[in-house]
Formats: sequence, C-alpha cells, structure tokens
Amino acid sequence: MEKDLLELQTLIDVHFEQRKKEEEELIGLKDRIERRRCERAELQRVRAEKERDRQTRIAEERQRKEDDEARKKADDDAKKKKVLSNMGANFGGFLAKAEQRRGKRLTGREIKRKTLGERRKPLVTDNVREDALKQRAQEMWNCIYELESDKFDYMDQMKKQKYEIIVLLNRISHAQKFKKGLGNKGKVGGRWK
Repeated sequence: MEKDLLELQTLIDVHFEQRKKEEEELIGLKDRIERRRCERAELQRVRAEKERDRQTRIAEERQRKEDDEARKKADDDAKKKKVLSNMGANFGGFLAKAEQRRGKRLTGREIKRKTLGERRKPLVTDNVREDALKQRAQEMWNCIYELESDKFDYMDQMKKQKYEIIVLLNRISHAQKFKKGLGNKGKVGGRWK
C-alpha cells in the first residue's frame, strides 16, 4: 500500500511538473505573440508615415511645377504684350480689329445654344402647386406641338423645293440638248464652220 501510495505520489509530482513546464511554454508563446503583434503594429505605423511623407513630397513637387509653369506662362505673356505694344499703333489697331472679327464669329454649336437659350424658359418647380405644374406641362406640350408642326411644314416645303429643283434641272438639260441640235454651225474636226 505504501508502495502504491509512493508511486501515485510520484505520478502526481511528475504530472504537476509537466503541467508547470507547459504553462511556462504557453506564457512564453503568448509573450512572443504579443511582441510580434507590437513589432508588426510599429512596422505598419512606420510604413504609413513613410507613405504620408512620400505623398506630401509628390504633392509639393506637383505644386512647385504648376507654380513654375504658371510663372513662365505669365512671363511669356508679358513679353508678348511688351513686344506687341512696341510694334506700333497701326499693328495694334489691326490686332484689335482682328480680335473683334474673331469675337463676332460664332460656331454652329454656340448659335444653337444661344437660340435655345432665347426660346427656352427656365423651369422652376420649387414650391409650385400641382395645378400650376399641370398648366406649365400643358404649355410645354403646346410648345412642342407647335415646334413639331413647324418642323413638318418645313420638311414638306423642303421636299417641294427639291422636286422643283429637279424639274428645273431636267428642263435645263432638255433645253440644252435641243439647243445644240438646232444650229447648222457646229464644231467639225476641231475647227468652227
């Protein structure tokens, strides 16, 4: 019995020693994991700081280049103006007239925008009652109806004019055929009779 008790006591001691070693290993592992986590966080912070510094350097470089280009452009414009002012009053007057002529000429798109701006009224729907909106919609529909009818009339008129042009061209070509055949004088062998 004593022998069994001693054996049991030794087993218990061995078990507790092994458990103590495992707990120490677990604590060491947790410490290593925590150290690695701290190191990784520090690395990420350093990387983020470097990236921020790089971005600010790039932004400063871009801003500096833009400022240099703007300064160069302003200097070039000032030189051009100085040269043009030194050329003489006549040439300056010519430039002013050319600028006026260029300003008067509008492109097709600008003409279209201008006419649409004159025809189209701004649509304001804020704080408007329902019956006013219905009335505005009816006005817009009437306007579209008138424009479509004008378009149809113009298209019909254009078709008629095209037909008249074709008829007149046929008459002209027919008259020219008979005009050639009527006269006895004609070109023979490269000479006039």
